[in-house]
Amino acid sequence: MRHIAIISSSVREGRKSHNVSLYFQSYLQENKLATTEILDLKAYHFPVFEGTLKTLINPAENVLEFAEKIKSSDGIIIVTPEYNGGYPASLKNAIDLLYEEWKHKPIAIVTVSNGPFGGSQALVSLQFTLWKMMAWTIPAMFSVPTVDKAYDENGKAMDKSNSDKLAAVFIKELLWCIEADKAPQHQLAL
Repeated sequence: MRHIAIISSSVREGRKSHNVSLYFQSYLQENKLATTEILDLKAYHFPVFEGTLKTLINPAENVLEFAEKIKSSDGIIIVTPEYNGGYPASLKNAIDLLYEEWKHKPIAIVTVSNGPFGGSQALVSLQFTLWKMMAWTIPAMFSVPTVDKAYDENGKAMDKSNSDKLAAVFIKELLWCIEADKAPQHQLAL
């Protein structure tokens, strides 16, 4: 069974995007699609970016742990709120900390907002950053408008039927990319 790390990227008080991270963890486990763990950036307390992991002289234990969890996962779901048209500094900090760990890693992006557009502006800038890191962002999107009305604090969807339907398409694409990434190189020749 594949292992998917879910990055909960908001570190601020009263965050609602974390609820969506909990939803995806439950969805994947209940449907027996993958093992999961949430990498909650609020719990990591990373220092402001000073250099990549490779350049740090004495990296903190939590930095090494985070790097290993990213590297060892088969795929990643990033759940991010949209702040002023972009994604949070906590996420940019965590992305910039690593480099090789992101290379060719299948990544699915979930964006959320309090407004009606579900974080669509954050998606574009996050995709570009991950592209520069040579990550493989899947083409499927999962946007959550008015997040405070969509998921409760335990990750339960207010409209479970619709959320599960959208998640099925989204996760199917991520799993396909994970399997393609694991395919022997000779099968990928043109």
